[in-house]
Amino acid sequence: MNSKLALSFTIVVATIGLAACGNMSRRDENTAIGAGVGAIGGAILTGGSAAGTVGGAVVGGVIGDKVGKDKK
Repeated sequence: MNSKLALSFTIVVATIGLAACGNMSRRDENTAIGAGVGAIGGAILTGGSAAGTVGGAVVGGVIGDKVGKDKK
């Protein structure tokens, strides 16, 4: 039951965080989305551990930042 609570909390926090993306650049949005998805993935893969959730958020945020990088 604890992992379901952690996953639910992570989803709610990610949703609230993404709702604040109104005036962000596309790259910032991709970074935030990547962090949210990574946090959810990390929580699922590690059974809701805090380290897995934070690690997933970091990895997802970095990937989202690189995907959102301007190509000139």
